[in-house]
Amino acid sequence: MSVRAQQQTPPTEQTVELGSRAMAFDQQGAQAIAGQLRTTDLRGSQDAPVRNVRLVVENVNQNFYNYVSGWITFYDAGGVRCGEGLFKVDALAPGESAETDTPGLRLTCAPARWRIVATNLLTRVGDTAKPNQPAPLPETATQAATQPQPSAPAFVTVTIDGHDYQVPMNSTLEVPVKRKGGRVKVTVRSAPQ
Repeated sequence: MSVRAQQQTPPTEQTVELGSRAMAFDQQGAQAIAGQLRTTDLRGSQDAPVRNVRLVVENVNQNFYNYVSGWITFYDAGGVRCGEGLFKVDALAPGESAETDTPGLRLTCAPARWRIVATNLLTRVGDTAKPNQPAPLPETATQAATQPQPSAPAFVTVTIDGHDYQVPMNSTLEVPVKRKGGRVKVTVRSAPQ
């Protein structure tokens, strides 16, 4: 008797042609976000690099993401990396798309291929990814009416320098600032009754 097994490895982000849609995966290997370039003039050089591009990021997963960030990377015709930049989107619902940019990019070629990689996919508290669990069955109206409904977690909106953050009660929020070591912590608690 002979037995052979192969451990599945999660897919990795592949490079695609410039006009094509690039896909990024979550830590379980499921498709998480897709990217499509909006900027079409991408001819950079060492003396005159392209400093920013626009792209559309789409949530192709079933989770609501409070925060998405990652890398966009460009490659020349020989497959050599010639530019990369960071992108971020503050909230992205399932199936939703948002346009963003890549400040800090330094593209020094006329790229032939590109890819997108997700580095942060922060879900809502109730939407935590649960791998290897079947989807819940839909409830009928009578079942929903007879069962007590759990109370929703209490959230507050904290606005700091014009940016809104949805924060669960009794949590800590770290925000970048331009003073005092670069970060400040804001703790949100319910007021005593």
